[in-house]
Amino acid sequence: MQVQPKICDLLFAPELEKQVVKTLLQPYGFKDIKKADLNLQCISRSPRDRALFSNILGAALEAFSESPDPDLALNNFERFTQTTFNKTSLLSYLNESIPTLFRAAKVFGGSPFLSDILIRNPGYFYWVFDMTSLEKAKTKAGLKKELSASLRVPNNKTWQLEILRIFKRKEILRIGVRDLIQCASVQLTLKEVTNLADVLIAAAQKICEQTLRLKYGRPALGNQIKHARSGFTVIALGKLGSRELNFSSDVDLIYVYETSKGLTTTKGKQQNICNSEYYERLAKDISSALSTSTDEGYVYRVDLRLRPEGEMGRITQALEGYRRYYQKRGATWERMVLLRARAISGDRVLGKAFLRLLAPFIYEKPCGEKEFQEIWDFKKKIDASVAMRKESKLDVKRGFGGIREIEFIVQILQLKYGKSALSLRGQGTMALLKNLEKQSHLTQERASDLRRAYLFLRNLENKLQMLNDHQTHLLPKSQNEMGTLAIRLAYSESEHGKPETQLEADYAFHTKKVHEAYIQLFKQQAKH
Repeated sequence: MQVQPKICDLLFAPELEKQVVKTLLQPYGFKDIKKADLNLQCISRSPRDRALFSNILGAALEAFSESPDPDLALNNFERFTQTTFNKTSLLSYLNESIPTLFRAAKVFGGSPFLSDILIRNPGYFYWVFDMTSLEKAKTKAGLKKELSASLRVPNNKTWQLEILRIFKRKEILRIGVRDLIQCASVQLTLKEVTNLADVLIAAAQKICEQTLRLKYGRPALGNQIKHARSGFTVIALGKLGSRELNFSSDVDLIYVYETSKGLTTTKGKQQNICNSEYYERLAKDISSALSTSTDEGYVYRVDLRLRPEGEMGRITQALEGYRRYYQKRGATWERMVLLRARAISGDRVLGKAFLRLLAPFIYEKPCGEKEFQEIWDFKKKIDASVAMRKESKLDVKRGFGGIREIEFIVQILQLKYGKSALSLRGQGTMALLKNLEKQSHLTQERASDLRRAYLFLRNLENKLQMLNDHQTHLLPKSQNEMGTLAIRLAYSESEHGKPETQLEADYAFHTKKVHEAYIQLFKQQAKH
């Protein structure tokens, strides 16, 4: 009588025939059977590790099979076991915590980027998969306190900036794991990513200011006693401004200082320079601090192209310079951009003054036929660029019925009605859609459709970017990759079809609703 092979034979019977190995592993969704078998052997090389791993092998294979990509999950888990401080301790721990194994498999099979952070920093494993780390979001104040404690080191700019990079990677791992294992809603994930950026950018500014002041002293701010204020603020635009930052997004910033008049006050060997030069150096230093990449990665890619004159404009200028520019030369698209402006670090008084300066430019100017035509033409250029690349139905952000169309709907209505309705001067898309419904500028059904579509598309965008930390907005073209993406989004095979089929149907449904709303809005404005 022939004995049927068992799962544990994969570890204890290395002489198994290839077909037997295939028979044992294929039901778990592995496509590269040879590689999967090799991974299993590498995990269990020593007798002690083999015994420990055999105890949980069935659960492990089930966990990998439920992950978005079983081959990737097993391979990344094997890589992790080779870098962990003590593989035997890890396997012993997993013997006592099977739920942790399932959570880890989702990450190892769902995001090479997050997996690489774990493999590079194996000590994070026990922290990040502990449910006390996963159940609750961290507050902005909590993040700031943790980072401040980490920065209590000698005043060394290079090392302090490295701490920012390390802190960013560790926290983005935590946020990403919470998102992948569905411990956080889409909105909460976006909020956490935004809070992290706010805290890191503020810390970068503080570090850069400390260094500059040691060399050049403090900038002059009139007759203020002890110069308590810095006279410089960082303004966030785009999704950072609206507190809806993507998982792998650039940060859109502009820098503002109070006045060009005066020189820095110096002591001893410090070099005296004018305010404008000081603030220009500070702006450049902050941008460099955030975007410079080391072995620990970078903090953020910085995009300054939304400042006056774009790439040709000065990197920073005084409050009065912004006032003159927006009064005389500000374009309709800049009004739309500035709807989401938010002061995130530096001088609070100056930040509030800058936002007050913007209000007349954004809301007091008319938003009539001319402005709607400008917006329509601007969007058509985007559409043409996307169509040229044959990506209209693939681009989650700029394509047919994508995120950009929802944002345009909201921003157009803000420009039109924000002058008299202060509730429409907020920044968050979801809250604004609710307020537009309350103000009867959107029907209940339309607002509900747009809210559901926005959450769906932002979740999809985050999962695309979480894969490899690339700023991509394109759906994969292959069905295999689409299936993997669908499982990352928690789709599973059902009576409605394969995961990828369900995802494609939902994407088509939501983008159709969004595009209908977008076209209807412009038709309505044309009638007026």
